[in-house]
Amino acid sequence: MTTASNHTNQTPSSEYHGTFPTYPDIPSDRPWFESYERYGLSASIDKPADDTSLLEVFERNFARYGNRDAYICMGASLTYRELDNRSRQIAAYLQSLGLKVGDKVAVMMPNVLQYPIVALGVIRAGMILVNVNPLYTSRELEHQIHDSDAQAIFIIENFAKTFEDVKDKGKVKHVVVCSMGDMLGMIKGLVVNTMVRYVKKMVPSYSIPNSTSFKKALESVSAHQYKRPELDQSYVALLQYTGGTTGVAKGAMLTHGNLIANMLQIDMVMRAAFGDSSNGEVLLAALPLYHVFSFMVCGMYSMYEGCAALLIPNPRDLDGLIKELDKYKPAYIPAVNTLFNGLVNNENFKTLDFSNLKASIGGGMSVLPSVAKAWHEVTGLPIVEGYGLSETSPVVSFNPMNISEFTAKIGVPAPDTDIILIDEDGKEMPIGERGEICVKGPQVMVGYQNRPDETKEAFTENGYFKTGDIGILDEKGFIKIVDRKKDMILVSGFNVYPNEIEEAMAQHPAILEVGAIGIPSDSRGEDPKIFVVKKLGAKVTEQELLDFGKKQLTGYKRPRIVEFVDELPKSNVGKILRKELRKREGLE
Repeated sequence: MTTASNHTNQTPSSEYHGTFPTYPDIPSDRPWFESYERYGLSASIDKPADDTSLLEVFERNFARYGNRDAYICMGASLTYRELDNRSRQIAAYLQSLGLKVGDKVAVMMPNVLQYPIVALGVIRAGMILVNVNPLYTSRELEHQIHDSDAQAIFIIENFAKTFEDVKDKGKVKHVVVCSMGDMLGMIKGLVVNTMVRYVKKMVPSYSIPNSTSFKKALESVSAHQYKRPELDQSYVALLQYTGGTTGVAKGAMLTHGNLIANMLQIDMVMRAAFGDSSNGEVLLAALPLYHVFSFMVCGMYSMYEGCAALLIPNPRDLDGLIKELDKYKPAYIPAVNTLFNGLVNNENFKTLDFSNLKASIGGGMSVLPSVAKAWHEVTGLPIVEGYGLSETSPVVSFNPMNISEFTAKIGVPAPDTDIILIDEDGKEMPIGERGEICVKGPQVMVGYQNRPDETKEAFTENGYFKTGDIGILDEKGFIKIVDRKKDMILVSGFNVYPNEIEEAMAQHPAILEVGAIGIPSDSRGEDPKIFVVKKLGAKVTEQELLDFGKKQLTGYKRPRIVEFVDELPKSNVGKILRKELRKREGLE
């Protein structure tokens, strides 16, 4: 890619325009430059021209990798050429509906072959992809539909009932329902197998008037009808929902430039360790693609590098996952601590051949040293941790891929990324002192959808994004996270916000007040626990509240423990003091 002038402060010209990425001038005395030299890393990426978009990036790769497998799922595969054709069909279908550049399209499905087809189709139409967790309840889905202003949704039929139950569907006028077997019956003459027929039986009945099927959507248009939009780096490509550091979920607006920059940053790190390895290696995609870590590493970067992503619809089925690992022998295994731990404690996993394995990449949540040690003993390779957030596309920092041992640190900043640590007053902290990690780089979001005040609050006066995580920077430029500034709970790599748990649980008629915190969990990192004050005379059991939580919140957000208390600790103005609740648990 060529280098061009960088317009970092361009004013947005419409709701779907962001700004061009910021490539900061990083002081030469930053300690991580020495580590860059030691591990053969470059301090900068080749900045793409301003008129470059994701369209150019993937069109180039469709031509370059044509006959290679891009995605594999449940025994079926999708080549780059097939992905090119199918995604143009989806783009043409969306255009045929009258949707325009900048319109939002929600995608609510697990790791199945339709996901990359639809995600790329949305982006190729110049529209904005809205990733939605398919396990959301109707209440959670309704919030995201309204906040995103989505006008269309692609949803797997297993969760169509969730959409049907949404009372106010906002601006959504177009619904496309996908089936687990759609692509298995269409690719390479494969027939829908026994597993898919079994899954079909498990689909709850639903009724969504005027919806269409994924197959009919494809059959209604030709790839030749696709009209390629003119885009550049400043256009928003993705709304990735997160709670930021507090509060309800909000959409981080990530531009084409943000995502391209992060792909190039990751590529720089990988090439420093492995050289040009574009030979169609298999990359495990067990983490859900709607999660930003998997979206970038298992989706965007995998396609950029010409890998074959091995899609796992249900990673909780460890036996099934291990059979896939045995069959395809991936070179790269991105995972969170929960998955690493589950695999390394499975006897069948220990018998696998790891000779193809090049890197095990940890993200989403901290990897426990005990898990990392066991993984190294079984596979012969350390887990290499990185760090990122939805607001940063997501990669902020990384450990070099060729480290020999697990570091228990989140590594050094990515190329063209500056990091400072600040105290409560915004003062920059020296090496070895605790401070909030703040980031500036081309991967940092434009802002939060519909939330200018929260966007402004998320940045320092000199333009660094405030992560809410407390870290320490050492003399070699490596960062260790030691605490979180806010009350966010981290469950299996997913952000869970106490406010949302409290709001949902407070709807139970027996609850007067409720406070939520995270407590340590060996399997998930943290578990949500609630402290409940019952209404006078109310009778309710812990199990009843846990069951109520299942109706209100998706799995990882649900309270796992309930403690009944007479009162909750509060500030002078009546705010629940979660810090005091954590003290009761011995966590402060």
